[in-house]
Amino acid sequence: MYLSIDEAAEYLSMEVSKVSALVLQGRIRAIHDGAQYLINKDQFTTHFEQVEKYRKIIQEYLNEPIPEDIDVNDED
Repeated sequence: MYLSIDEAAEYLSMEVSKVSALVLQGRIRAIHDGAQYLINKDQFTTHFEQVEKYRKIIQEYLNEPIPEDIDVNDED
């Protein structure tokens, strides 16, 4: 499914000018049909899946309990 720049901006919750700039910089892949740029929606789905995967990994890491250091002696 292809999105226009306006539709992609709404989908990504970004400003249209920012999405347009990213397309022109080549940071978002798009095709130009002579009148407008069309962006494949699947590239964002893959990106969002990866972000969610890494978010879960980081959350699991942060939720791990800190092990007690058995070598610590309280000798003041």
